[in-house]
Amino acid sequence: MRAIQMVDLKTEYQRLKKEIDTAVIDVIESAAFINGKPVQDFSKALANYLDVKHVIPCANGTDALQIAMMALDLQPGDEVITPSFTYIATTEVVALLRLKPVFAEVDKQTFNIDVDSLRKAITPKTKAIVPVHLYGQSCDMEAIMQIANEHNIPVIEDNAQSIGGDYYFKDGTSKKAGTIGTMGTTSFYPAKNLGAYGDGGAMFTNDDALAQKLTMIANHGQSKRYYHDVVGCNSRLDTIQAAILNIRLQQLDKNIAARISVADYYDNAFKDHSIIQAPFRAKNNRHVFHQYTLILNSDKKDLRDDLSKYLSDKKVPNMIYYPVPGHRQKMFEAFDAIEYNLAVTDWLTERVISLPMHPELDEEQLQFITENVLAYFN
Repeated sequence: MRAIQMVDLKTEYQRLKKEIDTAVIDVIESAAFINGKPVQDFSKALANYLDVKHVIPCANGTDALQIAMMALDLQPGDEVITPSFTYIATTEVVALLRLKPVFAEVDKQTFNIDVDSLRKAITPKTKAIVPVHLYGQSCDMEAIMQIANEHNIPVIEDNAQSIGGDYYFKDGTSKKAGTIGTMGTTSFYPAKNLGAYGDGGAMFTNDDALAQKLTMIANHGQSKRYYHDVVGCNSRLDTIQAAILNIRLQQLDKNIAARISVADYYDNAFKDHSIIQAPFRAKNNRHVFHQYTLILNSDKKDLRDDLSKYLSDKKVPNMIYYPVPGHRQKMFEAFDAIEYNLAVTDWLTERVISLPMHPELDEEQLQFITENVLAYFN
């Protein structure tokens, strides 16, 4: 049996080696390392895939969130609502821009922002909502947009973990995750479902004026070289990464199908278990399984951490996403974050554990993983 990886980028590279090597060499030979043709090609290809008018690439997913917030002209002290149960980048940029993070509760089944909690968190100072499509599953965007529209609040979808996911509206129509709000952002970190071989990110929107502003901010605030209209930053997707992403984008739907197949195998292995709770799949979207995250439905102290150590000893990779939520982080003490009562978030952070999830997992590996998980409880 091949050694099991949490994310197996090497095996996929071997499968695509010829195409990727050729693409990288072509960039090197062209010497167009910054804003070369593959960057424009990738932006157009991703826009077509997402069925969105504009894709603006940038250096990484954190920059994408920061630039998106900058484009809204938010002022120090303005409130931005976001879940506490997410990677720190989502809330970090809020504080970085001297805005106030307001932490909302998450749904116990989907891990995504709880709509009732979101509604209660809105105040006259609320100037943006940042739902996070966590682990590969879309938030309830129809309900979120209804609330946002009622209060005229822009929505930035953090789509770093759910690129390629579909959201189904009640009228039978659908849209790709990240294309429903005012704008969406994503990360091309190598481990993402659509990842580069280094850092990268992007923003997407259907708003022409907003797209122009996002482009300017990402390029030193200039619309014309040496003419700087707004304060911006330097955030670019380099040409080599774009060339690689062009190839990996063509594999995205195939890889998503493989991820869903892996999730199906896990689901079947853990069904009806008294403690192991498999990921919930909401009917209003297609889960693309960036992570396969279990909930250990038990109050036994340190059960999750003990299982993690057991699996590691058995050479089964595993991760805890995330052990400390935003409202418990020291960096947010100045915002009195510790005062938040987010019981579901705290409950989940003590009980979630993620198993290996990538398209290269084979049945022998999956059997080994699931047998060891189940053996711990026997």
